[in-house]
Amino acid sequence: MSNIQTPSSGQRYVVPLITLTILFFMWGFITCMNDILIPYLKQLFSLSFFESMLVQFCFFGAYFIGSLIYFVVSSKWGDPVNKIGYKKSIIAGIILSAVGCVLFWPAATTSLYGLFLTALFVLGLGFTILQITANAYVSLLGPEDGASSRLNMTQAFNALGTTIAPVLGGHLIFEFFADGDSISPQATRIPYLIFAIILLLVAVFISTVKLPSFESSDEEKDVKGLGALKFTHLRLGVLGIFCYVGAEVAIGSFIISFLEQEQIMGFTESISKNYLSLYWGGAMIGRFLGAIYLNHNIDFGKKLIYMVGMATLVFLLIFSLVDLTFSQVSFFLVFIVLNLLGFLIGKAAPARTLAIFAGINVLLLISSIVNTGAYAMYSILGIGIFNSIMFSNIYTLSIAGLGKYISQGSSLLVMAILGGAIVPVIQGALADQLGVQLSLILPVVCYVYIFGFGIYCSKKLKHVEQTGPVAGGH
Repeated sequence: MSNIQTPSSGQRYVVPLITLTILFFMWGFITCMNDILIPYLKQLFSLSFFESMLVQFCFFGAYFIGSLIYFVVSSKWGDPVNKIGYKKSIIAGIILSAVGCVLFWPAATTSLYGLFLTALFVLGLGFTILQITANAYVSLLGPEDGASSRLNMTQAFNALGTTIAPVLGGHLIFEFFADGDSISPQATRIPYLIFAIILLLVAVFISTVKLPSFESSDEEKDVKGLGALKFTHLRLGVLGIFCYVGAEVAIGSFIISFLEQEQIMGFTESISKNYLSLYWGGAMIGRFLGAIYLNHNIDFGKKLIYMVGMATLVFLLIFSLVDLTFSQVSFFLVFIVLNLLGFLIGKAAPARTLAIFAGINVLLLISSIVNTGAYAMYSILGIGIFNSIMFSNIYTLSIAGLGKYISQGSSLLVMAILGGAIVPVIQGALADQLGVQLSLILPVVCYVYIFGFGIYCSKKLKHVEQTGPVAGGH
């Protein structure tokens, strides 16, 4: 996108940027609500683990279907976003997401699992459009040299949404709208209707504000065929995104069920949801730290000061959100220190840092499998903070050096979010046969692959190791 029209120095886009930040927050919040829906629907319809994981299959499967349709349309008839504009594309994505939320009302009223899955699929299609459009659009809301900062901020608020969702969403579904101590099919109607209203209000507001526009270069418009696939690191990166999203979603989906087991902690859903927030909150902490440490424009001394200060502030924010005592969350400070050490050892090199974090997650998962009680719980919750920079690092390493094929490569990487649909379902089948704890062997395999991808890129993509990626999330 070479001919981007950026605003003049006198223009300010504070209001639309705040609006899109709210959108990113809602996007993260509603996505993480799936982790609450899984145990809720599992009890409501007496589902097996495999059947309950169809929640993630339908939601993230929509990412694959939506991006595949987009890829085919753009390759044959031209880029749809380039034709109708980013603003209208984002509004279309929001409206489609709101329709998905509204569909929860007839699903809950009729108590049909198939309708719940249909609602999740439509919701996922809407988020697919946002995935393709919103990240790039944020970069247009101001000077080009500040694009990375804006993206980091919006992605951090996306992570804030995933952190709050287990606590607030869990309270709404399991307590506030529950029918006494029983699981009520009506508990999702009002919450998702509220989500739909908020999304529509954001869409209306975005439609009223003046936003910048851009045009793709002629070279990018003329790209045809599958030229991006000739790059080995892109092909490996597509599988890397598949493994990362799959592992992250699968682990988050099983944490409540994992903590409910007697040999682990024997918690109820109302207690487990608070610990689930620590898993997603860790990703938020790591993204803030990654945004600072992988920024080559800040000297080393200031980086350390900023990182320690940011980690402290975000940890206190998470502590204020969860219904847990300090002694119950203090163990997480160990993972924050370990995360800081991981960044230092990685020396701001994205591929090396990716390999280190993936290796740590392999060890944490093995610990979750072989241990019981608090040690198993601590191990699985610590994985979130090391997931933090994986999506952005894999994404940036994968498109490095693609030139005119960057857009095509990006669409292939968005398709790979399909991992969030496939891996949880396979793990669900394993959990039915082997138990939840042993089923964690599947994400171990995923992180082993990511570790290998990081090692490969650290040797083959030396120039990326020197410049670094934009820290963010999916």
